[in-house]
Amino acid sequence: MSTTANWNYPTPIRFGAGRIQEIAEACAAVGIERPLLVTDRGLANMAITQSTLDLLEAAGLGRAIFAEVDPNPNDINLAAGVKAYNAGDHDGVIAFGGGSGLDLGKVIAFQAKQTRPVWDFEDIGDWWTRADADAIAPIIAVPTTAGTGSEVGRAGVLTNSQSHVKKIIFHPKIMPSVVICDPELTVGMPQMITVGTGLDAFIHCLEAYSSPFYHPMSQGIALEGMRLAKENLPKVYTDPNDIDARGHMMSAAAMGATAFQKGLGAMHAMAHPVGAVFNTHHGMTNAVVMPAVLKFNRPAIEERIAAAAAYLGIDGGFDGFYDYVMQTRSDLGVPDKLSSLGVDADSIDKLAAMAVEDPSAGGNPVELTLDAAKALYHECI
Repeated sequence: MSTTANWNYPTPIRFGAGRIQEIAEACAAVGIERPLLVTDRGLANMAITQSTLDLLEAAGLGRAIFAEVDPNPNDINLAAGVKAYNAGDHDGVIAFGGGSGLDLGKVIAFQAKQTRPVWDFEDIGDWWTRADADAIAPIIAVPTTAGTGSEVGRAGVLTNSQSHVKKIIFHPKIMPSVVICDPELTVGMPQMITVGTGLDAFIHCLEAYSSPFYHPMSQGIALEGMRLAKENLPKVYTDPNDIDARGHMMSAAAMGATAFQKGLGAMHAMAHPVGAVFNTHHGMTNAVVMPAVLKFNRPAIEERIAAAAAYLGIDGGFDGFYDYVMQTRSDLGVPDKLSSLGVDADSIDKLAAMAVEDPSAGGNPVELTLDAAKALYHECI
């Protein structure tokens, strides 16, 4: 075989209901004595966050929290977080929350002791080697949603507040040292966050599965991740207290982020600019553009999607899979068009130009040209 590839798989994960009780033990395992818990504003005062701070305080680890995190974290949030980290003389980060809290927490731990600006470490070529690896603080990740899978990722997404472009900051040591996946933490999510994050997990698996690159391990993980999301997202939508289904969705989220080492595609390439410019929910934005991109990619993925449909128990090959996607979006209350999220047609040229430059575009099975991106945005808006 002539194919060569670089593969990297996740980190120690403590999975199960109630395992947030092990947070102090996890800190000790990676040598954190003065953690900074990073989360978003919405979670800061919620019971799951305060009880986690109680556990840290009871173990003599302090009660430090930073919550100036926007839904699409940016360099302004990062600067404030780095300032808080250094002012508190912290020695590690607990990244706590959904994708925004997890991403910013990881990048704070990465950037706090670096001497170069964060944009010098964008995921381009070997730019990550510019970082002082020894200065990167240990990270514990605690997801409270089941979607992004950022808890098992080696990067953080950060929006440039000047250009409104989302950038991927990458380094192998951004991978959390320990992950605590406790499905009980996801029970209080608003229903639309459950839907948006759950469909984000499904789409991570779908785009990874559709990517043309060679990665058979990711291929298998993506397929099973789709199955878990298909079977369990409707359950948690109907019954938010179904802990077993919540756990399966957390698994699907971690599997999606593991699988997309193989690549993402035009769904994410289109959603990233929309989120950066209009501050929309990432997973919900992906869900809105999913059908248009599926049709666009059909010539390259029809047989592959037919195989996935058979595994998922969906009749009708590609058409059956497409119909399943449309019915699921309807059942879960996903808007049909981006205009429902506040996106206007006047922005199409700007969004399309950003989409073709997005790193995810390179993983799409059909080339995402500028004209194609414009046409897709027209259809979706």
